[in-house]
Amino acid sequence: MSEERKVVTALFCDLVGFTALSESADPEDVDRMLTRYFAMARSAIEAFGGVVEKFIGDAVVGVFGVPAAHEDDPERAIRAGLRIAEEAEHLTSLDGGPLRLRVGINTGETLVRLWVVPGSGERFLAGDAINTASRIQSVAPLMGVAVGQSTYDATRAVFEYADLPPAVLKGKTKPVPVFHAIAPRARLGTDVTRVHDGPFVGREIDLALLKGVFDKTVAASTVQLVTIVGEPGMGKSRLVAELSRYVDSRPELVTWRQGRCLAYGDGITFWALSEVVKAHAGILDSDDSEQASAKLEAVLPDTQRAWYRQRMLPLIGVAAASTAEREELFAAWTGFLEHVADDGPTVIVLEDLHWADEPMLDFLEHLADHATGVPLLVVGTARPELFERHSSYGSGLRTATSITLAPLSDDETSRLISGLLDAVAVPAEVQVDVLERAGGNPLFAEEYLRLLRDRGLLVLAGTSWALTPDADVPLPSTVQALLAARIDTLTPDAKALVADAAVVGKVFWDGALTAMSGTDAATVTAALRELTRKQLVRPARRSSIADQHEYAFWHVLTRDVAYAQLPRTARATKHLAAADWIEQTSLDRVEDVADVLAYHATSALDAAI
Repeated sequence: MSEERKVVTALFCDLVGFTALSESADPEDVDRMLTRYFAMARSAIEAFGGVVEKFIGDAVVGVFGVPAAHEDDPERAIRAGLRIAEEAEHLTSLDGGPLRLRVGINTGETLVRLWVVPGSGERFLAGDAINTASRIQSVAPLMGVAVGQSTYDATRAVFEYADLPPAVLKGKTKPVPVFHAIAPRARLGTDVTRVHDGPFVGREIDLALLKGVFDKTVAASTVQLVTIVGEPGMGKSRLVAELSRYVDSRPELVTWRQGRCLAYGDGITFWALSEVVKAHAGILDSDDSEQASAKLEAVLPDTQRAWYRQRMLPLIGVAAASTAEREELFAAWTGFLEHVADDGPTVIVLEDLHWADEPMLDFLEHLADHATGVPLLVVGTARPELFERHSSYGSGLRTATSITLAPLSDDETSRLISGLLDAVAVPAEVQVDVLERAGGNPLFAEEYLRLLRDRGLLVLAGTSWALTPDADVPLPSTVQALLAARIDTLTPDAKALVADAAVVGKVFWDGALTAMSGTDAATVTAALRELTRKQLVRPARRSSIADQHEYAFWHVLTRDVAYAQLPRTARATKHLAAADWIEQTSLDRVEDVADVLAYHATSALDAAI
């Protein structure tokens, strides 16, 4: 596809008083000042995974969510905006004072021209989200970041906000709610948004296995490496939280340290290990180099202290990267963790290993293979992409265990729903609706129910819950972002195939995709195998159409997100192609599929109008 509808977050940054200052300034001075400003803004935007769409005069337009979506694009945009405001204090304006600016951020649906290179000068995006970000910037506090309602809704748990008066913006018929983003509540958004207060359902066997590995680690003083694998929302972090509760219930003292691999930023290769070391030494982000060094010194092994110090200081950001060979660094880091575990059972949790660089994974394998004689359990959480990027990770290690989280069964999801609604009677229509939309994903079920209650669409009437009549249920923004990010990880061919399948419906056939895409059957089969492995689609045991392989989306929400990304022109064309294939395969019983043909024909007409 050459175009795609995407939910993006736009950042618009503009200097204050630039026109008046530049009027009497030398053009070369103006150019030098703008060059420094543009470089700083570009660096901040790209550091958080965004792209600079263009520079307009003294304004910078950044976009998050293209070419690939991320589940936290609004958060990334605000962090970039706050960094721009902070860094501007260190730049000099034309009058000799610090640079003054405002930042506006807005999230919304846009049409993206996929073939255009951002920053090339050609029109890249179309939609109200960009214009509204510009308008919001005009009412932002001086040196502050203002965001629109949709961005605020997606990040209100992540940042500290102050209300601003509703703004009368050009082109808007009503005042627009605007919010002032002051500061993040935590270093990472997941630190404050991850809540584990729902019932623990369907993971009892997985937890028993994880507990068993921990017990073995303690009893035999061995090093064990466990990787918990699952799609977003399947409960990896919840399983770790349940292990933490189990560890806390034991009589002996257990050291528990956590780190997280980052998807963006500078110097992140060993970030997760750095967090573990800092946590053990009690090093705070506010500590200066001298304080951090002293705290590290206090927890180093007594033997070869200077040798360890030289190889540990780079991990906490005090010294430049060590010139020691990698094997020597790995030996030092392994020895340090053995020293930690010498004092008693130790659990190291490393989250989001799918973002880890190759050297970090190599170190974990080195640790699992070389550390001995201490009770050390290393638990990693990862999405299946980890093994797509690093297929051999953990293979061949005697101490490695993998726990793969499967979707919940319908019975388990029903128990989860009842638990989330406090065991009050749940009507069948609510159960069926959530079961279909969640597809066995506990996070999707929780977010869907939360949205229904927050919007007043699911109400408690006496002792039973009920959906309001004719409730138009939207897609939770958190789920939409997760699924859009997953779809964007696919190859272009596989992504195009998902779009074709979304037009056919929740259930589709390989022959339909072959006909709609104009691709040979072998290529379609290979792509469907990839999508099945990624648990985006699943094959049916029996097909409802002879000589065709039938598939279905794991989650109807995945189908909804993929369909929503299609521009109207593409929808119309694909609906007509789907109708043509269905008619050709049903010539002797076309009356039986008349309603399906009518659906595709009317959908094509609606999209074409």
